[in-house]
Amino acid sequence: MTRHVPGPVGSLQIAPSILSADFADLADAIEAVDAQTDRLHVDVMDGHFVPNLTIGPPVVASIRGCSERFFDCHLMMTDPGDYLEAFAKAGADGCTVHVEVGETGELIDHARALGLAVGLACNPDTPFEAVEPWLADVDLVLCMTVFPGFGGQSFMGSVLDKVALVRHAIDARALGVDLQVDGGIDPDTAPLAVAAGANVLVAGSAIFGTEDPAAAAAGIRSAAQSAR
Repeated sequence: MTRHVPGPVGSLQIAPSILSADFADLADAIEAVDAQTDRLHVDVMDGHFVPNLTIGPPVVASIRGCSERFFDCHLMMTDPGDYLEAFAKAGADGCTVHVEVGETGELIDHARALGLAVGLACNPDTPFEAVEPWLADVDLVLCMTVFPGFGGQSFMGSVLDKVALVRHAIDARALGVDLQVDGGIDPDTAPLAVAAGANVLVAGSAIFGTEDPAAAAAGIRSAAQSAR
């Protein structure tokens, strides 16, 4: 199966989250931001690990033909291992699992065996020490800057200290790992996240909740570049 690639590791990347897009017209929403998309962020919620339900592999399969961008599927699920193969077959390029669900090594190995890029996410109150042992084994670390479950939440600046710790560890070991933040990212918070060490910015309502999503994404990119 063809896999798509995001920007070079460490490059500034904008990842629009389709959680905030118009689900009645996802194809047009995705096309509207394509020029400002380095990777497309797909939030998957199971109603158990987080208190909400969103999309699954069938929707990923249906939008795969709408975009040649890297599909970055964030699995906010209690049992992500049960669904990794389905997401891979649907056209996901990478899947990010949460360190809080456990069996991290097994999940990483499973995703690798399926040819997926591997991400490891942590919630705002999960310490750096929980993800540190796995840094050399993944392609991306996602530090949530809100508690996952719903879009449109406010950015939690207290997470930036952890972002800085992850960035320091990545750089100290010369690892080819991207550092992503997700939650409350907009032109005001993007520079703060980048200054702390993030290079992949997920934004949902700040992009799709505007009249001109492409311009909004470009505005976030411009604001973030000012901090690099």
